[in-house]
Amino acid sequence: MVRHFLDLSDFTTDQLRALLDAGSAIKARRRTPAADADKSLGGKVVAMIFDQPSLRTRASFEVGIHELGGTPMFVTGREIQLGERESVADTARVFSRYVDGIMIRMLDHEQLREFAEYATVPVINGLTKTSHPCQVMADIMTFEEHRGPLHKRKIAWTGDTNNVLTSWVHAAGRFDFDLHIATPEELQPPAHLLNWARENGAKLTLTRRPEEAAEGADCVITDCWVSMGDTEGNRHNLLRPYQVDEALMKRADKRAVFMHCLPASRGEEVTDEVMDGAQSVVYDEAENRLHAQKAILAWCFGQVQA
Repeated sequence: MVRHFLDLSDFTTDQLRALLDAGSAIKARRRTPAADADKSLGGKVVAMIFDQPSLRTRASFEVGIHELGGTPMFVTGREIQLGERESVADTARVFSRYVDGIMIRMLDHEQLREFAEYATVPVINGLTKTSHPCQVMADIMTFEEHRGPLHKRKIAWTGDTNNVLTSWVHAAGRFDFDLHIATPEELQPPAHLLNWARENGAKLTLTRRPEEAAEGADCVITDCWVSMGDTEGNRHNLLRPYQVDEALMKRADKRAVFMHCLPASRGEEVTDEVMDGAQSVVYDEAENRLHAQKAILAWCFGQVQA
């Protein structure tokens, strides 16, 4: 059976924990003689399809594939015009004849699912408008490096409802922590996501007040106010009260960490003082994309059991 990595909601708690443990082990061995044991791609070619641009996703996957002994192949959305020149299904079938695995970064989540349905090689979700599972795996790894197990902790999200938040909701349904979400009413999580959370035991608390979400939190997370595929509209006016500044961080636990998937619009969703402050772990998050994704790649090719 082909192993795809499309959403955290597709996996059990034990499976995700095994991936996190594998990522931590791979990180510990990096740049040591023991790293030779991690050449799990063994000459395989992995296509990286980018319908949307990225710094961290491209760099982390390209380096990760190389360090695992594989060959990355960069392809832009303009080159293949996914779903335009030919059907998504046909593109998936053709690519599967050339390469051993595929990572896709695109907006349309249903197209990603369709692509994976027809691909005969592993497909990894590098980001869609709906979810960003690789990012949240790196986030969880980073939190646990700094604060220990995520179990029973309070995680605060302030700002827009976007793909990263969706994957955090999925994580809440698997790792038994409390996720407090502060959003404007106009940008609150959609009903289908809240229904999924209820059905899967995710502990969510919704509020309009970021101060309430951040109170005593072990981690405060935000993201840019205008995500890929969004129109700006009235977002800045709606989200300005949700900025993470030093006053908001003081409401969190004194050992709380601040997270942002980057790139950050400094002075909008977060201040320089928080981004550059002692509680910020944003660059650890960025690095851990590499290690978490190497574990995901290794799992896709059967080298990690989960």
